[in-house]
Amino acid sequence: MTRCSCSRREFLARGLYGIGVGAGLPLFLSRTSAALTAQALQGTSAEHHPERILVVLELSGGNDGLNTVVPYGDPAYYRARPTLGIPEREVIKLADGFGVHPSMVGFERLYKDGLMAVVHGCGYEHPSFSHFSSMSFWHTGVPNSGEPLGWLGRLADQRYDPATHNVIVNLGTSQSLAVRSGRHSPLVFDDPARFRRDGTDAEKEALVTLSGTRATSNATRDFLAATARNGTDSSDFVRRASASYRTTVDYGIGNAFGSGLQRVAALIAAGMPTRVYYVTYQGNSFDTHVQQADLHSRLLMYTADAVRAFMEDIKRIGREDDVAVMMFTEFGRRVEENGSLGTDHGTATPMFVVGKHVKGGFYGRAPSLTDLDDGNLKMTTDFRSVYATMIKEWLAYDDTQAVLKGRFETLGVFG
Repeated sequence: MTRCSCSRREFLARGLYGIGVGAGLPLFLSRTSAALTAQALQGTSAEHHPERILVVLELSGGNDGLNTVVPYGDPAYYRARPTLGIPEREVIKLADGFGVHPSMVGFERLYKDGLMAVVHGCGYEHPSFSHFSSMSFWHTGVPNSGEPLGWLGRLADQRYDPATHNVIVNLGTSQSLAVRSGRHSPLVFDDPARFRRDGTDAEKEALVTLSGTRATSNATRDFLAATARNGTDSSDFVRRASASYRTTVDYGIGNAFGSGLQRVAALIAAGMPTRVYYVTYQGNSFDTHVQQADLHSRLLMYTADAVRAFMEDIKRIGREDDVAVMMFTEFGRRVEENGSLGTDHGTATPMFVVGKHVKGGFYGRAPSLTDLDDGNLKMTTDFRSVYATMIKEWLAYDDTQAVLKGRFETLGVFG
């Protein structure tokens, strides 16, 4: 039998990483004083308050923005994409020479109902073409730095009481850097039916014991016990809420993105006190280097249908005033199609904001398709302006500079 050489505290902390799938402990557990830990333990809030909720959707792999928001009015688009360019007759036309891919009927409805804002040319200076690096920059909101916390994690630290559990829920197979927080422990899971503690039998047994521990004079131990109890209670709540949820709204057959959003709707309907939901499209699904046309069409259809269904469902349960959605990807694709009937890693890309209180339309300036940077679009909107918009205009937290570590203008997206 192999014995663990770690201390009891390390053993318990390591075991808590098994609550959910990849749910980590807050960073402050390993670096701050016991006094701060004790402060984080002063009560919990399970009450539901009708406050605003932000749902962030991540399209992993680098979505091709030019075939998503199609500049059909620009001849340069068709010169650069003689095969992959979406014919003007097929584009779902929205406004000013721009439209969306013909498979995105769900977005057409949202846009024409005035519920969707499209932000042109989002990116950052000195862009990276690496999936890992670029996504980490979008996750932290601090490009080209070693920032350890996510922008949503920092937002939670600034905006929400650290004693309130489950402020952040991350639907995915592992915790995103975007939600990594100093004072909040995000609840992370993929399939609610399998949302249970992972770990060795010894770790699970220790956590069961810890969950039943009463308050002591040891602030760190008390924090671990509170986190373990919350993991137990939350996993039970999530499974019950998901299993009992019934909706008449069709999220799409076999739509993995839709199933994630339906789980979000179930938790909102059940009164989860969460203020930030983070949902990922697993894998590098949008990395369309080869034979892009058919795959991209399906991915965009799944995405648009899922978001439209989610907004319809949120309205059905009477929470449309409380929920807004923001969607992003780590970079766009190059302007020219490649020799494999696909597109390669690029730079600037559109972002989307959806909600009842959104002032629908296009925001920012569309990048030029001829004034390029080595074949790539030049960024016209810093993506952190969209983040600042969600923080200040939607979640009503004014100090965006503290969260984003810089000053970025908001876009006036919300009425």
